[in-house]
Amino acid sequence: MTERAAPFHCPYCGDEDLRPSEQGHGAWECHACNRAFQLKFLGLLAEGFAAREASASRTPHVPPSGGAT
Repeated sequence: MTERAAPFHCPYCGDEDLRPSEQGHGAWECHACNRAFQLKFLGLLAEGFAAREASASRTPHVPPSGGAT
């Protein structure tokens, strides 16, 4: 994830009229609903990796069909 990532829509009204705010890093202003908000990346969830690995180990590998028989 890049630090320059920008939101595409306001989380409150859904409008796209967003501008960076002077309040600091990750702060945005929506000029459609006149709200200010801040986005912050907290990190990756360890539970998501554990669940993905567990489901991958339960899924049997099926070779692609086609080709010579």
